[in-house]
Amino acid sequence: MHPLLDPTHHWTFLSNHGHVLVCLARNPDARVRDVAAAVGITERAVQNILGDLEDGGVLTRERIGRRNHYDLHFDIPLRHQLEAHRTVGSLLRMVLTPPELKALGL
Repeated sequence: MHPLLDPTHHWTFLSNHGHVLVCLARNPDARVRDVAAAVGITERAVQNILGDLEDGGVLTRERIGRRNHYDLHFDIPLRHQLEAHRTVGSLLRMVLTPPELKALGL
C-alpha cells in the first residue's frame, strides 16, 4: 500500500473547503447531508463551509424547489498567497477525472 493511502495517516492535502468544492463540482445538486458524509464532517460544518465559499465568490447558491443548486465560479483565484496565481478551475483540473471535467466544461 502506498504510504499516503495508509488509513493510520489522518491528514490530507486538501482542506475540508477543498473537499466540499470537489463534491459540488461532481454534483452541483448534492444535499448537505451527502456532502457531509462524503467529506467526513458534520452537516453544520458543511453549511459553514458553503457560507465561506459563497462569501468568497467561489460559488453561488440557487434555490430550486426544496433543493439547492450550486454554480461554481472557476475563474476565482485560490485564497492563499502561495497559490493565488492559480484558480478554482485549475485546482479542479488537478483533482477531477477527464469525464468530470468535460461535464463542467473545463
